[in-house]
Amino acid sequence: MILEVPVFTVEAALIAASAGAHRLELCSDFAEGGTTPSAGMLQFLKSKLDIPIFVMIRPRGGDFVYSNEEIEVMERDIHLLDKLGADGFVFGVLNENAQVDFQKNARLLTAAKRKPCTFHRAFDLTPDPLESLNRIQEIGFQRILSSGGAPTVSEGWEVLLKLISLAADQVIVMPGGGSKPEHASELKSKGMLKEIHASCKSERPSQSIFKKSDMSFSIPEERFHQVLSVNPQLVARFLQVMN
Repeated sequence: MILEVPVFTVEAALIAASAGAHRLELCSDFAEGGTTPSAGMLQFLKSKLDIPIFVMIRPRGGDFVYSNEEIEVMERDIHLLDKLGADGFVFGVLNENAQVDFQKNARLLTAAKRKPCTFHRAFDLTPDPLESLNRIQEIGFQRILSSGGAPTVSEGWEVLLKLISLAADQVIVMPGGGSKPEHASELKSKGMLKEIHASCKSERPSQSIFKKSDMSFSIPEERFHQVLSVNPQLVARFLQVMN
């Protein structure tokens, strides 16, 4: 049973690993829901940590319908980050009708060679989760990150249970999006827990003392003075349930 923690900062990654997370999903830009992180960040973390790091491959925020030029950027990112030690990749491409785009996803899987790939929560935008599950299996992904087609795992719980059951051993359906220790506990009791994705996020105040009252950036001032991190106690609660 694997606990995957998505991380957006070096601090969060180091804390999550120290607290016992089994795998990290490395991303940039929390406000956009995760985009491709820097090469330097991956290289640094691979020099410090010995747990697998899967890397988000997403060239921008917004929808998951990508141009051929964006797909080429994603391929190049995969090649570069592969050389720096990425253990797997996380991406998902949809067509204009929100269906899984077979050809573009296949291109990215080819770029990833044989490293494991996760189809991320773009899955939850598709109109028919069962059809999407079959299509993603057919393309060759190892796992799907999903909240059951709903905003959170709690809201999509019944659909998630059905997807996990239908996927069986063909592909891992990994709950993610507001996951709680209680979700892991229920899945374990049903014999359905393989992997779960939980941010266990927290924020700490910035160490910056000086604040300029007449200056602001594109995010609310209260967020600007917070640093995204991970709550090690919450990681421990998940692990206690899973062990």
